[in-house]
Formats: sequence, structure tokens, C-alpha cells
Amino acid sequence: MRRIDVRLVAGLSVVALVAVGAAGCGGQQGGAAKDDAASEVTCEVSQQTRVGIATGNATGVYYVVGNALAGQLSGATGGKLTGTAAETGASVQNVEQLVSGQYDVAFSLFDTAVNAVQGKGSFTAPQPVEALARIYDNYTQVVVRNDAQIGSVADMRGKRISTGSPKSGTEVIANRLLEAAGLDPAKDIRAQRLDLTKTVEGMKDGSIDGFFWSGGLPTGGLTDLFTTAGDRVKFIDIASLLPKMNELSPAYQAGTIGRDAYRTAADTPTIVVPNVLLVRKDLDGNVACAITRTVFDKRDALAQANPAARGISLENARKTEPVPLHRGAVKALEGLGAN
Repeated sequence: MRRIDVRLVAGLSVVALVAVGAAGCGGQQGGAAKDDAASEVTCEVSQQTRVGIATGNATGVYYVVGNALAGQLSGATGGKLTGTAAETGASVQNVEQLVSGQYDVAFSLFDTAVNAVQGKGSFTAPQPVEALARIYDNYTQVVVRNDAQIGSVADMRGKRISTGSPKSGTEVIANRLLEAAGLDPAKDIRAQRLDLTKTVEGMKDGSIDGFFWSGGLPTGGLTDLFTTAGDRVKFIDIASLLPKMNELSPAYQAGTIGRDAYRTAADTPTIVVPNVLLVRKDLDGNVACAITRTVFDKRDALAQANPAARGISLENARKTEPVPLHRGAVKALEGLGAN
């Protein structure tokens, strides 16, 4: 066992900070066993097992929902399975640390997950990951200061723009949107690669002109920003960039940030992308099944933590291609009646 150099935060019902075990700890307390592909998946976890869940920025939805999921696992499995959620840089970093064995479950944007299994984008080779399920959608939220004279992504030339944490799904989408608008992310903006907490602080004190964020609705950091600086900030409409984004990936879809999300004056057209929960291919089938079943059985509890989790549905759960579903997830979703 070894301690990972990231901030670990226990789930809602888990009060102790613990080290997340590296892969290969077997079915002992502290790590999930590797899968025996020849064995039947029953969804019953027979040994004390702890899983580490890679989430995202502390003021983002991944973090909140991940902690809620961690807190539900024990009760859903008779105490056999417990979870610990960690704050991370999100999607790309999550996949890398999932594959290296630092975590057992990872939240990821769907476009990043597709890149991972295909060995494209941030990944130089296909990664051994599979999905537990498609969950709720992330909304691309592009916010600027009213005094920055930015009405579109193209207007960000020369401006101080936060593109999200390094190796995050937000950073991937931000750079793609900038390129779609005819800008070079490395040259045409004064890029600030900041997490959401520092980004919001910069928007409040005027050291940042605008930022990109990919997250569920509502995201706590943005709620804070629009509550305290609502008359100084605004969303911009990026819907016109969707055709160029679709040339890169069919994962991108049209969506709307409703005025009720942050109590803004009007709805804002935007681009959405689904989220998926990822695991390593060799995760124990019963553990994968139990986690998947918990996500859907406890959806209402997750939605109490953040309303974005209301978007978790059996109707969309299996829509993860070309990312394959883990065999444990297939067993769980079949039992739950997912299409």
C-alpha cells in the first residue's frame, strides 16, 4: 500500500482519510481485486473492499457527486464495499491515474474517454479502460467579465482566459473551441491554466477576463460567482461553434443553460457533452457491478448532493460506444432493465 500525493476526501458517510491502494492489492481492505474473466458476475462483493474515486475540482459537480457516490457504497453492499473520493484535475488526469492504479473509478467527459480508448488527443496509445455507464451531461459554460468587451470566443484574442486545470476535460474543450473560433490557444490568448476555485477568484478580482468550464448544472463555483458578481459577469453563446466541434467528435451536442441554473436574465445556448464513469478493464466484475447498480439505485441521493445527477438515466446508461462497457456493468444494467 502507498499514499497518493493528492487530497483525499471521504464520502458523505466516510469520515476518515485513507490511502488509496495501488492496483494489485487483491480483494483486501484497501483495493479492488482484479477480474477473473472466467467467473460469473453475481454483483455480490464477498470481501472488504475499498475503491478510490477520481473526481475533479473541489467546487465542481464531479467532486460533489463523487463524494455522494462514495458515501452510498457501504449501505448498498452491506458494508463490504466502501469508497473514497479525491479532488483531481479531472478527465485526462483521471484516466492517467486510473490506468496507473491510483484510483479504481474515474469521472470523465465522453470525448476524453473516446480519445483514451482510441489512443488519440492527449493519449499516445489506447488505454485499458471501460465504462460503467453514461451518466449526466456536462454543459460548456463560457463566462466573461462585462468590462472585458468579449462577445464571442473569437473576441478572446489577447485576453486573460482561464482554460481550466491542466489535463482536464475542460482544457481539452476550451482549446478546441478556441481553435474552432480561429484562435491559437498557445499564442492568441493569455492562457491561465487554473482550477475553478482560482478561476472564480480571478474573475472576482479582475485578474481574469473570462473562462471556460465544463460541468453539470449548477456548478457550485459558478453559483458563487453569479451570486456575488452577477452584475459584472455574463455567459456568452457558443452554439455557432458546434458544427466545427462535431468535426472533431460526435460527442458534442446542442444544449441550453437555463436561466434558472444561476438566476441569469436569459437562457444561454451552449454545447454539451455526456459524462461517463470509467474503470480499468481488469476491475473485479462484482465490484464493477455493485458500483454501477448503486449509481442507479441511489440516483435520488446523488441528486440531493447536486441536481445535475437527475440526468442519470437508464435510458442513456448503455450509450457509451466506442467505449466498451465493463462486463460487471453489463450485468448490472441488464438487471436494472436498461435498454
